[in-house]
Amino acid sequence: MHAPHDISWLFLDLNSYFASVEQQDRPALRGRPVAVVPLDSDHTCAIAASYEAKAYGIKTGTVIRDAKRMCPKLVCVMARHDIYVDYHHRILDEVIKHVPINKVWSIDELSSRLPPRQRHREHAIAVAQQLKDGIRRNVGEYIKCSIGLAPNSFLAKVATDMQKPDGLTVLEPDTMAERLFRLKLTDLPGINVRMEARLRDAGISTVEALWNISPRHARMIWGSVGGERFWYNLRGYDVPDTETKTSMVGHSRVLDPALRRPDAARLVARRLTMKAGARLRRKEFFATRFAVSARDTDGRRWAHEIVLPPTQDNFAFLRALDEAWARMMREMRPGTLRKVAVVMHGLRRNGEIMDDLFAPLRSAGEKKQTARNEKLSGVMDGINKKFGGDAVRLGMIPQTQAGYVGTKIAFSRIPDKEEFRE
Repeated sequence: MHAPHDISWLFLDLNSYFASVEQQDRPALRGRPVAVVPLDSDHTCAIAASYEAKAYGIKTGTVIRDAKRMCPKLVCVMARHDIYVDYHHRILDEVIKHVPINKVWSIDELSSRLPPRQRHREHAIAVAQQLKDGIRRNVGEYIKCSIGLAPNSFLAKVATDMQKPDGLTVLEPDTMAERLFRLKLTDLPGINVRMEARLRDAGISTVEALWNISPRHARMIWGSVGGERFWYNLRGYDVPDTETKTSMVGHSRVLDPALRRPDAARLVARRLTMKAGARLRRKEFFATRFAVSARDTDGRRWAHEIVLPPTQDNFAFLRALDEAWARMMREMRPGTLRKVAVVMHGLRRNGEIMDDLFAPLRSAGEKKQTARNEKLSGVMDGINKKFGGDAVRLGMIPQTQAGYVGTKIAFSRIPDKEEFRE
């Protein structure tokens, strides 16, 4: 790694993204305090808030009954994850007109390693401004973003938080230390309240104090090489990202009030299973474990996992769900359920599958039926992709307030457009 000497990275952070998309897509919401919610209930939490709502102290995680007391004119809108994904791709299409995209971190964050010709301060600022203008012109004037420019991706992200909304902040190698020293430790990505407490126990209470320790000391405090990586990131070194790989495929759902009875919740769990199976096949994985979990309205939790021969067959997953569900009804005896989730893990590619010598031998008929079911599952995927996610289904489809089941944006996972049709 080389010491930083130029502005190599651009980081883009979309401001109040879900709420901004709603205001862009629905002009009647513009200029009004908006909270995006997963359910039409005063007992749920805001998953996003417009800047007009933030002015009243409403933020992500605020309980809606409290938010309405804080702002009586608050407008609550149901989350539309398919619309947010659509705008996300429109934004990506605009970004690549101006800079390369190195990594999409989440639905509202991405980073770009600038080409050498764009790394001087004036050129970096010019392309950042062109990018902001392009989004405003070609995606929507209510889609605002903050852009950070810095020697590495980590500091460029830090810079985006220094001016919101609609900011443009530059951290240059020669002057960035002084500006970083004005921040709180928790302003740095990766330092939460617990990590801050650990740093204070080590005698570090400011960013300047953290800056002045050695890489070895940082590694000792973190208890891993992550501390050393953090030290180099803070000083602007271009530290390569660690690669991640898919380890599981799953869906969860906080249940609408009308779907909290166990019989209705089971239909939701079946739909989640079908959607997860379609994703598994699209990604060309086989699963060897199927897990079901639930939480009831009294706060009790239950989970169970079933080991399977490597499969991507809808029918095998639904049989496993039925087995787990029956067990949950015996052990938990829920009155009403609040949340259900299914997860397929122990993932393998086709070439990684070997017969388990210790497993009971399956008959030729069983193997033939499995192959038939896997082929049928693939045919169902093709029909649903062409005609819509519920064109072919196994059993009844639960009707939710959002209009679809399972597919939603998570912190680090952006659904493919296909998921809304599976």
